[in-house]
Amino acid sequence: MTELKMCSLRSSSKGNSTVIYSENTKILVDCGISGKTLESSLAEINIQPSSLDAVLITHEHTDHTKGVGVVARKFNIPVFATYGTWSQMSKSVGEIPDGCRRVFDETLSFQIGDITVQPFEIPHDAAHPVGYVFFSGDDKVAVATDIGVMKEEIFEMLKGSRIVLLESNYDLFMLEAGTYPYELKRRIKSDLGHLCNDDAALAARDLVQSGTKTVILGHISQENNYPELVYQTTKLCLMSHGIKVGKDVMLLVAKRDGIVEAS
Repeated sequence: MTELKMCSLRSSSKGNSTVIYSENTKILVDCGISGKTLESSLAEINIQPSSLDAVLITHEHTDHTKGVGVVARKFNIPVFATYGTWSQMSKSVGEIPDGCRRVFDETLSFQIGDITVQPFEIPHDAAHPVGYVFFSGDDKVAVATDIGVMKEEIFEMLKGSRIVLLESNYDLFMLEAGTYPYELKRRIKSDLGHLCNDDAALAARDLVQSGTKTVILGHISQENNYPELVYQTTKLCLMSHGIKVGKDVMLLVAKRDGIVEAS
């Protein structure tokens, strides 16, 4: 069995990109960073951008798509997204090379090299957003960010994943006391917005109880959160349910300006 690895290259409200890879297949999830940043980040884990087999897009927001067009054109990499996502991001990402534009049905799994990809719908204020679960043999890892609320059907998709990149976007008190306009605060807190620290902690607890061994907390707001608060909120929740961080689960926090790898 080939065990999958996951590396968060960048993760925040400013830019997101994650690579999932086996010995033979390398998949980029989102490219909300510049091509230059992508290349330097991949170099840290000894991956050449030209060796990427695909770029999978979760949704059209620029913190997930900013560098997609440049990377696809420069390295001729296939880009996968739902029809709704393509309809909204086509103009902003620019021309995609012939044969590199791929559309998938979010209810169906598909194969990229030796990795099976299972997309799933997520609640977010985008055209047709999805998360992803990846399988290689008996191994399973998942990317679940930009989730307004952790629905039961999403948890069912995620449970049993050995590694999960899970959104922990904002602290409720920081958001409510902050300078954002009321409408923006309402959007972030809504079921089509983002997952707060407390809800992420509860989701992490349930995932660990279902078999998850590594949780990477990510997509952290620069204005309404900070990494140590994210870590401590989830750690305390896990500990209160008898889960030992470092023994029962590896708890990591994705970086805004650096890589975090899990294998």
